[in-house]
Amino acid sequence: MILSTFLPGGRWLGLLLAIAASSAGAVTQEIRALFTPDPSNPQSNKFINKTPVSGYCAELPAECVANNTFSISIPVRFESTKAIQPGAAQREGAMFKVPARWRALTVTNADTGETEQVEIRIAGIGSNYILSDTAANLTGASNAGDGHRSLWNGSSWVYATPPCEYSGVGLYGHSNYRFFWKTPVEAACAKGARFSIPAMSYDHLDFAYELRTPNPLGMSSGLYTGNLNYRIGPYGDFDMGDVMVPDDSSLALNFVLDVQHTLKVDIPPGGNKIELVPEGGWQNWLQNGRKPVRLFRDQTFNISASTRFKVQLNCEIPGQYECTIRDRVSGRSVVVGVLMSLPAGLTDLNGQPVNRKRLFHGAHMAQQFQPSIYVDRAPGVLHFEIDSYYVNLMLRPGVESNYTGNVTVIWDSEV
Repeated sequence: MILSTFLPGGRWLGLLLAIAASSAGAVTQEIRALFTPDPSNPQSNKFINKTPVSGYCAELPAECVANNTFSISIPVRFESTKAIQPGAAQREGAMFKVPARWRALTVTNADTGETEQVEIRIAGIGSNYILSDTAANLTGASNAGDGHRSLWNGSSWVYATPPCEYSGVGLYGHSNYRFFWKTPVEAACAKGARFSIPAMSYDHLDFAYELRTPNPLGMSSGLYTGNLNYRIGPYGDFDMGDVMVPDDSSLALNFVLDVQHTLKVDIPPGGNKIELVPEGGWQNWLQNGRKPVRLFRDQTFNISASTRFKVQLNCEIPGQYECTIRDRVSGRSVVVGVLMSLPAGLTDLNGQPVNRKRLFHGAHMAQQFQPSIYVDRAPGVLHFEIDSYYVNLMLRPGVESNYTGNVTVIWDSEV
């Protein structure tokens, strides 16, 4: 093969597809992408392609890296039904029109039934054309390069015709030419022949695409699947004119978005035993008989979260809404308030910061929270407190008491 002139291209975005031809006259392709939080880059909330490149970018990886381009190759062959003549109408020659506008589809979580919208557009098209004779023989040129340049209006196929745009390099031989064009808009790009071509084929089809995915931080963990179907052939979604006819009539894109979230809470050693004390300790009460205003303890924890979650209490001795602790001798119980503060990047469902949010007993009273960014081992605080009303009931001069009880705080990503 001979390498043509390099032409710099623009920036493209995309994921890649794994190809499988079915026996029912169609081509199916899986688009698989993964989101998992990256502690080294918590600001990045993007899906990562998990499917290998194929086609043009597999053959010319350096060109595609330079242009941020990805390509896929599908086993669809096009054959001309008649000769391509000089001065023929656009649809009677070599033309390409692909679905370059954004199209939406719905993906559904297989476990929860939740749905999200994905958008896709075809951003590039390419193939390898094969002539019925050498380009030199068809044109009378002295070599293959001059033959390919002379055969078509506007020079060889490394130069796309508007509105398509060039994307990099081309590869050619005596009777074939490997090309790839960008498709910024949904309109036909055509090459007019300057000499008669008795027969021509495209031996496969390459394309690139751009994908718009939802924010994974708002999605539940699991697999989201969906599909989108395209028609191939004259006046279809992939339209190569009236002369170049495909051997498959449809293309099915099967999407699999894999969301793997993190929710982890670390309590420092000893943090599971909470002793509630007055401000400054017990000295004012023991020595001066001055009752404290409240009893409290702030317990820090570290949280990593990339998903929505809920928090609830499970009380050994439940009150109406909150937990209580009890003096085993007198049988008296008092309410312990449990409040939570979360680090920046975690909010309530209204997008407001979480500062001393009160927690309640039972799943039906769970409070819900959400990330605006991935939070990795950021500090939060659980605030335990008994207010002055209950402190007055607990403390009596000369009477010793010991109030105990278990309070379990549950963080749950199943919302």
